[in-house]
Amino acid sequence: MASPTQDERPVAQLVQDLSQQTATLVRQELRLAQLEMQQKGKKAGIGLGLFGGAGVIAFYGVGALTAAAILALATTLDGWLAALVVAVVLLALAGIAALVGKKEVTDAVPPVPQDAIGSTQRDVQEIKDRSGRA
Repeated sequence: MASPTQDERPVAQLVQDLSQQTATLVRQELRLAQLEMQQKGKKAGIGLGLFGGAGVIAFYGVGALTAAAILALATTLDGWLAALVVAVVLLALAGIAALVGKKEVTDAVPPVPQDAIGSTQRDVQEIKDRSGRA
């Protein structure tokens, strides 16, 4: 007796194969969701770190502006003008860091694995389509 071909396998074997393939698919989809959430978490962390850095830079900018005001009252134009230039540069850096941080946080939301959800929905639709052909 020859071994059964793909089309001649018993229903029990087909059900077992379906069960194994479904389990494998579910594990792969869960792994995809986990990886996607890790990537989004990293992006959010980078964005929040940049926001914190922007706050520190802005703090130094305020200190430099304070020094500029003091120097403007106490010395000639050259001293306070130098402090003012430093303050403007620090505040500009803070603005750039804040914008980059905002972009990173925006890219990380919503915190759901959208790619994995879409892939799972396509898999379910494919299974539905194929089961209708039987």
